[in-house]
Amino acid sequence: MSTATVPRVTTTSYAQANDVTWPQLIKAVRQSGRYATLPEAERVARTVLSALGTHVTGDERVDLARALPAEAARLIAAQIPVTQRLTAARFVDAVASRTPGATSATARWDVSSVLSALPPLIGDDLTTRILAQLPPGYALLFGRAELAPAS
Repeated sequence: MSTATVPRVTTTSYAQANDVTWPQLIKAVRQSGRYATLPEAERVARTVLSALGTHVTGDERVDLARALPAEAARLIAAQIPVTQRLTAARFVDAVASRTPGATSATARWDVSSVLSALPPLIGDDLTTRILAQLPPGYALLFGRAELAPAS
């Protein structure tokens, strides 16, 4: 009988690998999205990170939690992963449904503002690994060009 260890993130058992603080993350989101206030940027960050937490699984989920501030790690870890990942457009719509008064356009802005703030904090390797497990279309939300495979 094999006792393989499955990587798991909990709200209390992880070691942060990055020195980025929650206020620094929120400032990065505020700057990226040009939000008027820090509370607005924080609200957006919480909503988008919670939604992202339902789609990132396995080692990438653990590594993402370790790369982000503890508050962000808790938001990601508290989510139950979905069994079927949404397309990028449906992910944006899901964020819109979690945000009072949001439209698809404002939700896309919010999602892009948060996700494009992550690569400088988590690194290119982890960003690439996360994108590899998500359906096509997410790269643009992370501020990356999405190149089509050569035919």
